[in-house]
Amino acid sequence: MTNETNGRGRIFIDLFTTLDGVAQAPGGPDEDTSGGFPFGGWQAPFRDEVIGREIMAGISNMDALLLGRRTYDIFAAYWPNYRDGEDNPIAEKLNAVSKYVASRDELSTDWAGTTQLGDDVLAEVDALRDRHREIHVIGSVDLAHTLIDAQVFDELVLWVYPVVLGQGKKVFPDGVAPTALRLVAPAVTGDSGAVSLRYAPAGKPTTGDLTR
Repeated sequence: MTNETNGRGRIFIDLFTTLDGVAQAPGGPDEDTSGGFPFGGWQAPFRDEVIGREIMAGISNMDALLLGRRTYDIFAAYWPNYRDGEDNPIAEKLNAVSKYVASRDELSTDWAGTTQLGDDVLAEVDALRDRHREIHVIGSVDLAHTLIDAQVFDELVLWVYPVVLGQGKKVFPDGVAPTALRLVAPAVTGDSGAVSLRYAPAGKPTTGDLTR
Protein backbone atom coordinates (compact mmCIF):
# COMPACT_ATOMS: atom_id res chain seq x y z
CA MET A 1 0.00 0.00 0.00
CA THR A 2 2.65 2.54 -0.89
CA ASN A 3 1.59 6.02 -1.91
CA GLU A 4 4.59 7.48 -3.69
CA THR A 5 2.71 8.78 -6.74
CA ASN A 6 -0.98 8.95 -5.92
CA GLY A 7 -0.89 12.26 -4.07
CA ARG A 8 -1.91 10.91 -0.67
CA GLY A 9 0.06 11.37 2.52
CA ARG A 10 2.68 8.86 3.63
CA ILE A 11 3.07 6.77 6.77
CA PHE A 12 6.52 6.31 8.32
CA ILE A 13 7.27 3.76 11.05
CA ASP A 14 10.30 4.91 13.05
CA LEU A 15 11.91 2.31 15.31
CA PHE A 16 15.12 2.20 17.31
CA THR A 17 16.40 -1.38 17.33
CA THR A 18 19.32 -3.51 18.43
CA LEU A 19 21.26 -5.79 16.09
CA ASP A 20 19.06 -8.69 17.19
CA GLY A 21 15.92 -6.69 16.43
CA VAL A 22 14.84 -5.64 19.94
CA ALA A 23 12.87 -2.39 19.90
CA GLN A 24 11.57 -2.41 23.47
CA ALA A 25 12.21 0.52 25.81
CA PRO A 26 15.18 2.23 24.14
CA GLY A 27 14.72 5.50 26.02
CA GLY A 28 14.68 4.71 29.73
CA PRO A 29 14.53 2.05 32.46
CA ASP A 30 10.81 2.53 33.19
CA GLU A 31 9.64 2.94 29.59
CA ASP A 32 8.41 -0.65 29.17
CA THR A 33 9.30 -3.34 31.70
CA SER A 34 6.75 -5.86 30.41
CA GLY A 35 8.03 -9.42 30.29
CA GLY A 36 10.59 -8.49 32.95
CA PHE A 37 12.68 -6.61 30.38
CA PRO A 38 15.85 -5.48 32.23
CA PHE A 39 17.53 -3.31 29.57
CA GLY A 40 15.33 -0.21 29.42
CA GLY A 41 17.38 2.75 28.22
CA TRP A 42 19.75 0.67 26.09
CA GLN A 43 19.94 3.43 23.45
CA ALA A 44 21.18 6.10 25.89
CA PRO A 45 24.92 5.24 25.71
CA PHE A 46 24.95 5.77 21.93
CA ARG A 47 24.96 9.55 21.64
CA ASP A 48 25.39 10.27 17.96
CA GLU A 49 25.18 13.62 16.14
CA VAL A 50 24.81 12.03 12.70
CA ILE A 51 21.89 9.83 13.70
CA GLY A 52 20.50 12.68 15.77
CA ARG A 53 20.28 14.84 12.65
CA GLU A 54 18.53 12.01 10.80
CA ILE A 55 15.98 11.66 13.61
CA MET A 56 15.40 15.40 13.79
CA ALA A 57 14.88 15.64 10.04
CA GLY A 58 12.08 13.10 10.24
CA ILE A 59 10.43 14.87 13.17
CA SER A 60 10.68 18.23 11.42
CA ASN A 61 8.83 16.92 8.37
CA MET A 62 5.92 15.25 10.16
CA ASP A 63 2.51 16.86 10.41
CA ALA A 64 0.85 14.02 12.35
CA LEU A 65 1.94 11.57 15.03
CA LEU A 66 0.46 8.08 15.32
CA LEU A 67 1.06 6.17 18.55
CA GLY A 68 0.13 3.04 20.45
CA ARG A 69 -1.29 3.43 23.94
CA ARG A 70 1.87 2.76 25.94
CA THR A 71 4.02 5.17 23.93
CA TYR A 72 1.26 7.80 23.98
CA ASP A 73 1.07 7.68 27.79
CA ILE A 74 4.85 8.14 28.02
CA PHE A 75 4.91 11.02 25.53
CA ALA A 76 1.81 12.74 26.97
CA ALA A 77 3.36 12.73 30.44
CA TYR A 78 6.67 14.16 29.19
CA TRP A 79 6.52 16.47 26.18
CA PRO A 80 3.73 18.90 27.20
CA ASN A 81 5.62 19.75 30.39
CA TYR A 82 8.42 21.71 28.73
CA ARG A 83 8.35 25.28 30.00
CA ASP A 84 7.32 28.09 27.68
CA GLY A 85 10.36 29.57 25.99
CA GLU A 86 12.54 26.50 26.52
CA ASP A 87 14.35 25.79 23.28
CA ASN A 88 13.42 22.25 22.33
CA PRO A 89 12.39 21.77 18.70
CA ILE A 90 11.23 18.19 19.33
CA ALA A 91 8.87 19.32 22.08
CA GLU A 92 7.61 22.18 19.93
CA LYS A 93 6.86 19.87 17.01
CA LEU A 94 5.26 17.05 18.99
CA ASN A 95 3.10 19.45 20.96
CA ALA A 96 1.96 21.23 17.80
CA VAL A 97 1.07 18.37 15.42
CA SER A 98 -2.12 16.32 15.36
CA LYS A 99 -1.81 13.14 17.41
CA TYR A 100 -3.72 9.87 16.88
CA VAL A 101 -3.78 6.99 19.34
CA ALA A 102 -4.66 3.37 18.60
CA SER A 103 -6.24 2.09 21.80
CA ARG A 104 -9.45 0.26 22.68
CA ASP A 105 -9.26 1.36 26.32
CA GLU A 106 -10.51 4.63 27.76
CA LEU A 107 -7.99 7.35 26.98
CA SER A 108 -7.34 10.82 28.35
CA THR A 109 -6.88 13.21 25.43
CA ASP A 110 -5.62 16.14 27.51
CA TRP A 111 -2.54 16.46 25.31
CA ALA A 112 -3.63 19.13 22.82
CA GLY A 113 -4.48 17.83 19.37
CA THR A 114 -5.06 14.21 20.43
CA THR A 115 -7.70 11.96 18.82
CA GLN A 116 -8.39 8.35 19.78
CA LEU A 117 -8.91 6.01 16.83
CA GLY A 118 -11.86 3.63 16.70
CA ASP A 119 -12.07 -0.14 16.39
CA ASP A 120 -11.14 -0.36 12.68
CA VAL A 121 -7.58 0.83 13.22
CA LEU A 122 -6.20 -0.16 9.82
CA ALA A 123 -8.93 1.65 7.90
CA GLU A 124 -8.66 4.75 10.08
CA VAL A 125 -4.87 4.82 9.81
CA ASP A 126 -5.09 4.53 6.03
CA ALA A 127 -7.62 7.39 5.99
CA LEU A 128 -5.11 9.64 7.73
CA ARG A 129 -3.26 9.75 4.40
CA ASP A 130 -6.08 11.93 3.07
CA ARG A 131 -5.72 14.40 5.95
CA HIS A 132 -1.97 14.68 6.45
CA ARG A 133 1.18 14.87 4.36
CA GLU A 134 3.55 12.87 6.58
CA ILE A 135 2.40 10.67 9.46
CA HIS A 136 5.01 9.15 11.77
CA VAL A 137 4.70 6.17 14.09
CA ILE A 138 7.39 6.51 16.76
CA GLY A 139 8.12 3.51 18.97
CA SER A 140 4.73 1.83 19.55
CA VAL A 141 6.07 -1.64 18.74
CA ASP A 142 2.74 -3.45 18.97
CA LEU A 143 1.07 -0.95 16.63
CA ALA A 144 4.06 -1.20 14.28
CA HIS A 145 3.55 -4.99 14.12
CA THR A 146 -0.08 -4.48 13.08
CA LEU A 147 0.81 -1.98 10.35
CA ILE A 148 3.74 -4.01 9.03
CA ASP A 149 1.67 -7.21 8.88
CA ALA A 150 -1.04 -5.41 6.87
CA GLN A 151 1.52 -3.39 4.86
CA VAL A 152 -0.27 -0.19 5.84
CA PHE A 153 2.84 1.96 5.75
CA ASP A 154 5.10 3.64 3.20
CA GLU A 155 8.50 3.60 4.89
CA LEU A 156 9.95 1.55 7.71
CA VAL A 157 12.82 3.56 9.17
CA LEU A 158 15.15 1.53 11.39
CA TRP A 159 17.91 3.01 13.50
CA VAL A 160 20.02 -0.07 14.23
CA TYR A 161 22.46 0.14 17.15
CA PRO A 162 25.54 -2.05 17.77
CA VAL A 163 24.25 -3.97 20.77
CA VAL A 164 22.67 -7.41 21.26
CA LEU A 165 20.24 -7.95 24.15
CA GLY A 166 18.87 -11.44 23.60
CA GLN A 167 15.38 -10.63 24.86
CA GLY A 168 12.57 -8.11 24.50
CA LYS A 169 9.94 -7.11 21.96
CA LYS A 170 11.29 -7.35 18.44
CA VAL A 171 10.56 -5.47 15.25
CA PHE A 172 9.96 -8.80 13.51
CA PRO A 173 8.85 -11.36 16.11
CA ASP A 174 8.23 -15.04 15.41
CA GLY A 175 4.98 -15.39 13.48
CA VAL A 176 5.19 -12.03 11.72
CA ALA A 177 3.50 -11.93 8.31
CA PRO A 178 6.04 -12.67 5.54
CA THR A 179 6.94 -9.33 3.97
CA ALA A 180 9.40 -8.26 1.30
CA LEU A 181 11.08 -4.87 1.65
CA ARG A 182 13.16 -2.70 -0.64
CA LEU A 183 15.80 -0.18 0.37
CA VAL A 184 14.73 3.34 -0.65
CA ALA A 185 17.76 5.39 0.44
CA PRO A 186 21.47 4.79 1.06
CA ALA A 187 22.28 3.65 4.59
CA VAL A 188 23.61 6.35 6.92
CA THR A 189 26.22 5.35 9.52
CA GLY A 190 26.71 7.39 12.67
CA ASP A 191 29.81 7.93 14.78
CA SER A 192 28.51 5.48 17.39
CA GLY A 193 28.25 2.66 14.87
CA ALA A 194 24.47 3.01 14.61
CA VAL A 195 23.03 2.71 11.10
CA SER A 196 19.92 4.33 9.62
CA LEU A 197 18.03 2.11 7.16
CA ARG A 198 14.91 3.08 5.18
CA TYR A 199 12.69 0.46 3.56
CA ALA A 200 9.40 0.43 1.65
CA PRO A 201 7.02 -2.56 1.49
CA ALA A 202 7.49 -4.73 -1.59
CA GLY A 203 4.74 -7.32 -1.39
CA LYS A 204 5.35 -10.94 -0.48
CA PRO A 205 8.76 -12.65 -0.37
CA THR A 206 9.81 -14.72 -3.37
CA THR A 207 12.09 -17.73 -3.39
CA GLY A 208 14.52 -19.36 -5.77
CA ASP A 209 17.14 -22.09 -5.98
CA LEU A 210 20.82 -21.12 -5.69
CA THR A 211 21.93 -24.63 -6.64
CA ARG A 212 20.83 -24.10 -10.26
